[in-house]
Amino acid sequence: MNQGILVLTTGGTIDKNYFDALSEYQIVDSGIPALLAEARVALPFRVVELMRKDSLELTEADRALIASAAREAPESRIVVTHGTDTMTETAKVLAAEVPGKTICLTGALSPARFAETDANFNLGMAFATTQVAAPGVYIAMSGQVFDGLKVRKDRAAGKFVAL
Repeated sequence: MNQGILVLTTGGTIDKNYFDALSEYQIVDSGIPALLAEARVALPFRVVELMRKDSLELTEADRALIASAAREAPESRIVVTHGTDTMTETAKVLAAEVPGKTICLTGALSPARFAETDANFNLGMAFATTQVAAPGVYIAMSGQVFDGLKVRKDRAAGKFVAL
């Protein structure tokens, strides 16, 4: 298998931007390639933009597309950038449909384009996880790595917590 890392972008807060004080956040072209360039990632990687959606808008067909892209990829290590609201639902689909690969989902609680963002750190955690973890599905958020099937988002606390 290819030793590089595949990054599948799906949208979510990590790729949101806003244009003026009166507008809502909108998902724009992925900022992930720029983050990886800024971080001087030396490991081979490939970025594939699958969609630009808020995770609350993801459908079963969208999750099937994410799983198919992961399953068919030559890479065995995959990072998926994703909105945090339904990240655990996608993790369950990936765990069921993509065996034998190390997949880490990550996102951000504030957009990557913001000066104060968790996006860079979370993306770095996800890259590290795919390199050292056994095959399976993980979620890297807020300085922690979780089993993708044993975690939930605690909206009140603004973080993910293990089940």
